[in-house]
Amino acid sequence: MFRRSTSPACWRVQNIVQSLFLVLLFSPGVLQAQETGKEKTPAPSALKPYVYNDRGLGPDPAFTLNKSGYLPDWFSLSVQQRTRYETLDRAFRRGGDGSDQVISLRTLAQATLRLHRRFAVQLEMQDSRAELNDSGSVVNTTIVNAAELLEANLQWTADGLFQDGSQSLVRAGRITMDFGRRRLVARNRYRNTKNAFTGIDALWQARSGETLRAMFSLPVNREPAAAARLLQNDTAFDEETFDRMLWGLFAASPHLPWDGKGEVYLFGYHEDDSPALATNNRQLFTPGFRLYRPSRAGGFDYEWESAFQFGTSRATTAPTDTRDLDHFAYFHHAEVGYTFDRAWTPRLILQYDHASGDARPDDGTNGSFFSLFGASVFDYGPTSMHRPFTRSNISGPGVKFSFKPHRTLKATVHYRAFWLASDTAVWAGNSGLRDASGASGSFLGQLVYLSGSWQATSNIWLEGGVAHRLDGDFQDTVPNGPRQGDSTYSYIAVTLSF
Repeated sequence: MFRRSTSPACWRVQNIVQSLFLVLLFSPGVLQAQETGKEKTPAPSALKPYVYNDRGLGPDPAFTLNKSGYLPDWFSLSVQQRTRYETLDRAFRRGGDGSDQVISLRTLAQATLRLHRRFAVQLEMQDSRAELNDSGSVVNTTIVNAAELLEANLQWTADGLFQDGSQSLVRAGRITMDFGRRRLVARNRYRNTKNAFTGIDALWQARSGETLRAMFSLPVNREPAAAARLLQNDTAFDEETFDRMLWGLFAASPHLPWDGKGEVYLFGYHEDDSPALATNNRQLFTPGFRLYRPSRAGGFDYEWESAFQFGTSRATTAPTDTRDLDHFAYFHHAEVGYTFDRAWTPRLILQYDHASGDARPDDGTNGSFFSLFGASVFDYGPTSMHRPFTRSNISGPGVKFSFKPHRTLKATVHYRAFWLASDTAVWAGNSGLRDASGASGSFLGQLVYLSGSWQATSNIWLEGGVAHRLDGDFQDTVPNGPRQGDSTYSYIAVTLSF
């Protein structure tokens, strides 16, 4: 739901958008489909209705609601439920003590209504809850967001717009999004809740595969945000306001030299304090690019992504902090891999990440990279109540080795070593620890992450993992550190899809 702004112009825009969506939802196209139901609606284009499906390794589910024979041709429905048990044996965050555990429950229900061969309405409900946690646990809206409308958008597709053989797609309403490798804008997968946005997303794909995309949105504020209410799995309508805006331009080509592919992008993010949300008042522009070659058996692959960030921001979210700082930050990710043409398809990857931190807290500038709404599990290990490392003020190499004994079974071993990019800036992630003097050094330690997934049946898949974090020199002397020592996080999850 939109929160009503005090601005009359914004209030009118909000009401127009809500009214338009209701008109489209109950348009004659749906009623006519309900009455006739005689002819299956053809797919509007190769892009088809834009539906994100979180799925396992193997084949699509053998039994689904769509294959049951009870649903009309103009309507599709799918439900997915994931239950995950997580445990952390030692706290590493400021003020933390002892061990922690949680059962994370996430249910997603997606429905697509085909109004016309060119129009569809996509709806999705998300119910994310947590059990076994308590007042000493990590609890926030990345873990709990009960009974919420995740998607509600109108989709329009077209063929041959501007070029024969091209395909176009426009989505308007509440949406989820993945851009590129998902490091800056992502529909979260491992995390128990997903990012949602209200706005418009337009995509055009040429006959030869080049893609252009433009987006303007209002990030959705997940509610409630108070820890006491989240512990009770309370419900409240999520809201978006014009106090936070995200827009983006994106272009991709699948035809670069030496079998390479490439992407360039520009994201803008603008936020101001509101009665319900205190912010860093960021006014940021983030241009970047990504060059990569997909993996293939018996060959090398690579990836290089760089993003730069400039604008203004504030050091804290405190209402009394009114000083705008010049913001300049950057992020680089580089990796090279090789996939062996052998049984089990083993793949080895060497990688390096560097995301800037604020070098001097008193110089009137901010150098800490802000990763917008991106995902990080594939680079830095599990998030949720763990999340020791994230894409800000961090630097270090890594090595990853994966193999697939069967098309329904995959295992990965991931090793990372991390340093603070700036030893005077905060250790980003769940720790919240900082030594503004820099006397505690920069070595954060190491992470060994073992994970595996198995699609037991086409409707059921299992996942599990263990992440062992070894303290560096920083944890020994940083002020307010818990001094708990090395920590181990583990999880096991089962997902049902039908």
